[in-house]
Amino acid sequence: MTQPSAAMLVIGDEILSGRTQDKNINTLAQFLHDRGIALAEVRVIGDTHDGIVAAVKALSAAYNLVFTSGGIGPTHDDITTVAVASAFSVNVIRHPEADRLLVEHYEGTGLDYNDARQKMADIPEGAELIYNPVSAAPGYRIGNVHVMAGVPKIFEAMLAEMEAMLPKGSDKHRVSIQTEIGEGTLASGLGIIQNRYTGLSIGSYPWFKPGQYGTAVVVASLNQDDVDKAALEVLDLITSLGGTGTREQTVSGGNTV
Repeated sequence: MTQPSAAMLVIGDEILSGRTQDKNINTLAQFLHDRGIALAEVRVIGDTHDGIVAAVKALSAAYNLVFTSGGIGPTHDDITTVAVASAFSVNVIRHPEADRLLVEHYEGTGLDYNDARQKMADIPEGAELIYNPVSAAPGYRIGNVHVMAGVPKIFEAMLAEMEAMLPKGSDKHRVSIQTEIGEGTLASGLGIIQNRYTGLSIGSYPWFKPGQYGTAVVVASLNQDDVDKAALEVLDLITSLGGTGTREQTVSGGNTV
């Protein structure tokens, strides 16, 4: 049982300045979870050539899959493609299929397919296109790096188009347990339980309601038996501390049972 590992690189000065709120992280996280792929890291960087090159190299070496968003549009500060090409030591070329798609897209629109828009057909040499059914300008995959638009609607559409490109990992099983005991009281016991298993994680998430507080404990693993056994141990721990625990839901591959 394995899960491919993934990282996301969000690119854009507008994200770091607060002018634009990122919506793509959550979209990607849910998309990957449903396919048994573990999103392990997200980085946000500005529109700097050297920064993008360094981040792409580091993430590409550390994870099975990398996804970027932002910086592949027609404006002067859209430098992601040039930086990604540098990271892979290849040239940027005018991709004939990308150019054809954009020519067809702009025909009859009254908009000029000018030099700025033609820039969106420039792709690192050897890359495979990721089609864009919304605005035609494609993303692409080079090595294990998938380069996509930052506009949320286009980012989501590109994800749907590239599904066949991605591996399918094992579903991760989860059990959520609700209790009125605070996470500080549970902490040491949860750590002991987690350490008895390989590849199992236990997360605790405090919640607050008027006049009441408590903790949601989430037990997760690729192994369903381990999840069930560890969940029983968590319930026993809660009982031993004088509390009550409710096994709320089991999640496998993104589906609530």
